[in-house]
Amino acid sequence: MKEFILPLKDLVVQPGLTVPIYLDNQISVACMDAAAAGSRQVILAPQHKWNYPTNPEEIYDTGTLADVIQILRLPDNSIHTIVQTKAAVRISDISVENGLFSGTPTEILILDDSEFEQTIALREKVAEELSELALPRKLRLDKLNAIINNYPMPAFVDAVVQITNMETAAAVKILAAKTYREKLMLVLEQIGMMTEIAKIDASISKRVQQQMEGGHRNAVLQEKLKAIQKELGEDSDEMDSESLKRRIENSEMPKDAKEKAMSEWRRMRGHNAMSTEGAVLKTYLDELLSMPWNKSDKSKIDLTAARKELDAEHSGMQPVKERILEHIAVMRKTGNTAGSILCLVGAPGVGKTSLGKSVAKALGRKYHRISLGGVSDEAHFRGHRKTYIGSQPGRLMDALKRCGANNPVIVLDEIDKLGRDHRGDPESALLEVLDPEQNKTFRDHYLEVDFDLGNVMFIATANTLNMSPALKDRMEIIEIPGYCEDEKLAIAKEHLIARAARDAGWNARNIKITDDALRHIIRNYTAEQGVRELQRSLTALLRRELLNNNGEDKATKFDAKKIDNLLRARKSAGISKRIGFNAGIRV
Repeated sequence: MKEFILPLKDLVVQPGLTVPIYLDNQISVACMDAAAAGSRQVILAPQHKWNYPTNPEEIYDTGTLADVIQILRLPDNSIHTIVQTKAAVRISDISVENGLFSGTPTEILILDDSEFEQTIALREKVAEELSELALPRKLRLDKLNAIINNYPMPAFVDAVVQITNMETAAAVKILAAKTYREKLMLVLEQIGMMTEIAKIDASISKRVQQQMEGGHRNAVLQEKLKAIQKELGEDSDEMDSESLKRRIENSEMPKDAKEKAMSEWRRMRGHNAMSTEGAVLKTYLDELLSMPWNKSDKSKIDLTAARKELDAEHSGMQPVKERILEHIAVMRKTGNTAGSILCLVGAPGVGKTSLGKSVAKALGRKYHRISLGGVSDEAHFRGHRKTYIGSQPGRLMDALKRCGANNPVIVLDEIDKLGRDHRGDPESALLEVLDPEQNKTFRDHYLEVDFDLGNVMFIATANTLNMSPALKDRMEIIEIPGYCEDEKLAIAKEHLIARAARDAGWNARNIKITDDALRHIIRNYTAEQGVRELQRSLTALLRRELLNNNGEDKATKFDAKKIDNLLRARKSAGISKRIGFNAGIRV
């Protein structure tokens, strides 16, 4: 009678054992399901190749017949199964249908001679040789002693086969042996061969070690590895080097950058791949190739869509939005970003940074923000020389690499908070970046080649005009005034209530708040020019009501009285907490 065959990679199991098997190959899972639905027997058969077999010739004709005891199905459609092996079998009439193998098993009768003196002596000899063999470190000595002293004969043979990681062909030969004496003889033969190989390896290693001196060790090992790889046709260093050369030749770098890259590639070829200099040059070439030399976002500029985007994201600010649209119109007409650099100046919370994000969205370009607060090192913009340990390109080149395009919108946030110390003057580096006549040949210290920043749209933001005259001269200052009460009211209705509902987990439709209630919050709980404090007050209001309703966002009408009760109760709770905390310290 035919039984289903489960092909196994590098696993030969002896009969008389309970074996857990994990299967994540869906064909193997289907095979086990079919076996469980039928006779609940399956043949465990090793395979000749690593990939799942496709024809009968790829499966050994010797395997182990097993009963399917349990199948545990996991969420990822893999299974853990437990089988009880019964007998070693010869497999004939192997066929395959829909990827599932089946065959007729014929039992190989094994004579149980485990209690014979010769067999016991052979077991002791195997145990002795096993103790001397250089086994994997993860096999502890106490586990090895347990295997030697306590395992029954089938489990002993199987354990020795597994822990010595025998070749599949040798393990199949042991499985087919008809007596335990014969099995142990074959095991002993394999262990003896492994021991001799280990001795030869140790002798070679010792001789090589004696011939090495100091710094020559790594070089000798690399040369040996190269020689072995060439013999096997797997010279990975050579392949990587040639692949890098092809990438340079096929790249869209300008002529001078490509010449620089080829020059550095030839230098890299002269160094060992594992040397510090070789690794530095390899990293440099990878950085050079990752730059978007000729990659641009090709979105067509649509002034109507840009106006809609700015109006949808920002209420009021008409003069500011009109000036930005003028800039976009010039870009649409001329096809480039050359022109004045916009600098948005205003109090915190008036929407300077979010305007830059909206401009990028309106143009269909990538967006990246660089925070300049507290930056006092010129290398932040120009990068470090690649000869330094841990050197890397500056933040501008890194931003372009992350965007994957040479024409993103880059917001230089808080440009008025640049620092200056002994490490250099980052403001001077920015003067070149923000000058349309100079930034076409911007040179990063790490890349050491010119990069054209003329396609990048720079938008700076600042809280004050506390900047050097030279820096202000490079930019067109657009002052964003603080919002009046009516503008704050409109912003709250159009944007802030929905955002507060999202932050506090509310359904926005359950929030009923009148214009008078919003004005009450604006007049009595905020005093800033922007809207961040208004945003925080609305979120705090919803959080407090959520607490009062035991975590439920019921439909609620917020009037002036309710707002005062909620926000004052929250402040009182905060004051009480602080008083209690301080009292605890005094005690």
